[in-house]
Amino acid sequence: MMAPETTVAIASNATAKGDVLATARVAGIQAAKSAAALLPMAHPVLVGNVYVNFIIADDHIDVEAGVDTVDRTGVEMEALVSVTVAALTIYDMCKSMDRSMTIDQVALWEKTGGRSGPWRRTAVDGDVDGLS
Repeated sequence: MMAPETTVAIASNATAKGDVLATARVAGIQAAKSAAALLPMAHPVLVGNVYVNFIIADDHIDVEAGVDTVDRTGVEMEALVSVTVAALTIYDMCKSMDRSMTIDQVALWEKTGGRSGPWRRTAVDGDVDGLS
C-alpha cells in the first residue's frame, strides 16, 4: 500500500533511485535463489525459473512470483521470499517520498509438486484482498 503519488512515480519511472520495478524484479529473483540461506529449515533446491510480476493500482502494487524446479520438493518458500524481498525493494527505493508505505497480505496462492502434492487457496482458506 502506498500514496497514489508514489504509484504514479513508480509507473512513470520518475523516482530518484531509478527503475523501481526492474530493480525489484531482479531482487525477487535473487531472493528466490537465496531462500535456503535465509530460512534455517528450508532445503536448498535447484531453482529452474523465477518470474516476478507487478500490477500497479491507484494506491498499491500487487507483487506476484512464481518459481519452478525439477527437485523433489516444493518451492513455495522460495516464491514467498521472492515476493517479500521484491516488496521490500520497492519500499527501499521509494521511502524518501513515502514512508507510510506498508507491505501487507503475503500469501501462497498455489503449489504443485513436492511430497504434499498440489494445493490451491480457496475463499475458505482466507481470501486475501477479495482475490480468488
